[in-house]
Amino acid sequence: MSIIVNLDVMMAKRKKGLTELANEVDITLANLSILKNNKAKAVRFTTLEAVCKALSCQPGDILEYVEDTGPSDKGDTDGDCG
Repeated sequence: MSIIVNLDVMMAKRKKGLTELANEVDITLANLSILKNNKAKAVRFTTLEAVCKALSCQPGDILEYVEDTGPSDKGDTDGDCG
């Protein structure tokens, strides 16, 4: 995955727990945990906005682009895209 979610880092910096943040953002604990553990496939802008507001941060503080350096996890080992 090329987008890394650093929510756990920002939560630690702000000293906010998962339950507290989930309540502030009005998201289920399970869904926030999925986002925090980098398992989410997508995030709504409204959710990202609420998280940024609750943590007093910018989206770039939470999301990071990292270029893939090797074959994907989907079995593509020959380097082509097809």
